[in-house]
Amino acid sequence: MDRNLFDEEHDLFRESVRRFVAKEIVPHHEEWEAAGKVDKAMFREAGAHGFLGMAIPEELGGGGVDDFRYNMIINEEIQAAGVCGSGFCITLHNDIVLPYFLAYSTPEQAQRWFPGLADGSLMGAIAMTEPGMGSDLASMGTRAVLDGDHFVVNGSKTFITNGINSDLVITAVMTEPGARHRGMSLLVVEDGTPGFSRGRNLAKIGIKSQDTAELFFDDARVPAANLLGGEGQGFLNLVRNLPQERLSIAVTAVAHTRAAYEWTVAYVREREAFGQKLASFQNTRFVLAEVATELDLAQVFVDRQVEALGRGELTAEDAAEAKWWCTEMQKRSIDRCLQLFGGYGYMLEYPIAKAYLDSRVQTIYGGTTEIMKEIIARSELGR
Repeated sequence: MDRNLFDEEHDLFRESVRRFVAKEIVPHHEEWEAAGKVDKAMFREAGAHGFLGMAIPEELGGGGVDDFRYNMIINEEIQAAGVCGSGFCITLHNDIVLPYFLAYSTPEQAQRWFPGLADGSLMGAIAMTEPGMGSDLASMGTRAVLDGDHFVVNGSKTFITNGINSDLVITAVMTEPGARHRGMSLLVVEDGTPGFSRGRNLAKIGIKSQDTAELFFDDARVPAANLLGGEGQGFLNLVRNLPQERLSIAVTAVAHTRAAYEWTVAYVREREAFGQKLASFQNTRFVLAEVATELDLAQVFVDRQVEALGRGELTAEDAAEAKWWCTEMQKRSIDRCLQLFGGYGYMLEYPIAKAYLDSRVQTIYGGTTEIMKEIIARSELGR
């Protein structure tokens, strides 16, 4: 299927990203999977190549181009190489964390943080989820009390991507307990902040080279100058940025499924059973025909949403549709592809097995499938 989303500059950028992934990520992926985190030198190298902070103004070290298609290309090339865990720190930094800094930083904050966010010396993370909280942000227990020119923060977060490696953590806190959504604010907690500590690098079934951590705040003193986006504005600012986050997850879902599909096509063309290629069996052909069709449908939908994002027209409901449908398609399709590998599909030496494990979280983080359906239903049916 032809795609009309990219121009020549995007194609050249894709070639550069592909070379970078092949040289700087693929050879180290297994090592980082075992370690549970990537070497931050790779992240800094990504910054040196211009693959971080593309939308940051040039005068502050970025690319000066606010075009999500570049983010999409990075995501697609990471998925195509089968190293989604080792590249996830880049896509999270660009697609999910940076929009908060770009939208809500004061001029002073931009001068302090943007150069490092662009060159890779500052890795970003965002901390919302807490133990027992799930998707109910209003029940957040982490508190921040203003004490002079600092906020004193107490509480904990969990399931935080980039939690071990991060240098700047956008942390959702309650600055007015009892006010629910209206009492939530965002504070940027810097590495080395007194009272801020990191817990376990959590063991996961997939995306193992992406560090995922618990964070703890014990009378952590965060400068009031690190308030991002205004006191009491945290929930609204989170809501404004969630559509792009969910679109990014949908992009991952489609690209990851396409990679799994291509591995499977190559496998069934070579593998024999009962004296003939697997590709010659009707079941194999029908399964792959169905996966290919769903992939093309998803690709068109996601591409159109990327265009809508570029025009400032992406709605929360459309992003929710893409997020739940594409990730469920991903989970379903990769499972069907793995089945065609037979017993070899269960062996971790085959990328399809890792894809199966890596894909499972996609229907959970960024808002579960059930939450996405609720967002859509409220829009269509009213509350």
